[in-house]
Amino acid sequence: MNAPESFSRWSGAGSSRVPFWAYTDPQLYSQELQKIFYGPHWCYVGLEVEVPNPGDFRLTYVGERQVIMVRDRFGDQGIRVVENRCAHRGVRFCQQPHGNARSWTCPYHQWTYKLDGELAGLPFKNGVKEGDQVNGGMPPDFDVKQHGLTRLRVAVLHGLVFATFSDSVEPLEQYLGPQILPWLDRIFGGRQLQLLGYNRQRIPGNWKLMMENIKDPYHPGLLHTWFVTFGLWRADQKSRMVMDEHGRHAVMVSRRNDGGENKAVTQGVTSFKANMSLEDPRILDVVPEPWWKVPDPSNPGTEIMPSVTMITLFPSLIIQQQVNSLSTRHIVPRGEGEFDFVWTHFGFTDDSEEMQRRRLRQANLFGPAGFVSADDGEVIQFSQDGFRQWGEDGETLCELGGTGTGGTEHMVTETLIRSMYAYWRKVMGV
Repeated sequence: MNAPESFSRWSGAGSSRVPFWAYTDPQLYSQELQKIFYGPHWCYVGLEVEVPNPGDFRLTYVGERQVIMVRDRFGDQGIRVVENRCAHRGVRFCQQPHGNARSWTCPYHQWTYKLDGELAGLPFKNGVKEGDQVNGGMPPDFDVKQHGLTRLRVAVLHGLVFATFSDSVEPLEQYLGPQILPWLDRIFGGRQLQLLGYNRQRIPGNWKLMMENIKDPYHPGLLHTWFVTFGLWRADQKSRMVMDEHGRHAVMVSRRNDGGENKAVTQGVTSFKANMSLEDPRILDVVPEPWWKVPDPSNPGTEIMPSVTMITLFPSLIIQQQVNSLSTRHIVPRGEGEFDFVWTHFGFTDDSEEMQRRRLRQANLFGPAGFVSADDGEVIQFSQDGFRQWGEDGETLCELGGTGTGGTEHMVTETLIRSMYAYWRKVMGV
């Protein structure tokens, strides 16, 4: 399916000015689902630790399609992902958000499937015998092996579970690329995850706006009082912007400073509160962890200790390390103007009780009512409202740091957003 003629209107050849219709047009959104979420991309579906035992399952999503992540009871007891849609009449047969199962049975006509999606049996397949006569039944050439659930390809990396409807997408590690993999290894490599809890919210904005938000180092030190006042993220910090060769995935890296007033980055910033202090200082009881260390690219032979890495894996996953708080954030589109945002907070099994409490306290910065993240949900809604108000002729401006793409050693840039849209334009044919 090619983009409609109206979608060929894009100012210039670059990606620094994004038309408002990219966020509001339902026909374009429908194509995004097909070409991106159901096309040759790996989408995050959950953490392996969420289904620790054989038969454990959890409902999740790839795009708008509901799927089931389940640990099989047989073979290698690996993770399978099947679509929650009966092969007979299309019924969503699983209604529990999580649990343990031995098989899947559709309530409508009792078709039964193995956990891996293979059709195990169905009522009256061979008809009903009445005397010497057999009434009904499936056709003689009916093959149960051809009528199982839709089974997705699955890849697991460091306990992160990805799935795809595509047979052509490259292997996961190649899809992520050598520029991004070391940052995943840094957080997850050699450690067992411990599930700490969930947050969930529905945000009235286009799904790409959240990808943009976490690829945007410009706003945190301006929008977020907590970041600019307490030095968690602001423009006077040592920072790096890293991306893969396609520009679709990225890492924003920064090192916390002591906060306080630096007029170069705080003067005139209304979110900066010079006299703000904490009633409970434990919320910012930050303890550097050994795995934070990475080589300093600007000074070979030395190391730095980033306190923040925000990893965006196109199209549906954000991995947050913000001081000691760790989480995945799953983007689930719900139409061109709305998406669900699911936070899964985690730690490590070898964390002390004190560290686990610290991670949970710092998690209050994030989530729907988080001291920081509540701001993001609100401005995304404001953005979507502005796009609708103006109509198709408006466009956003993403030219901080120029109009090109590529990594930087500072955060005064919108290069990661431009890079994502350069890739998006190729995929969408826009």
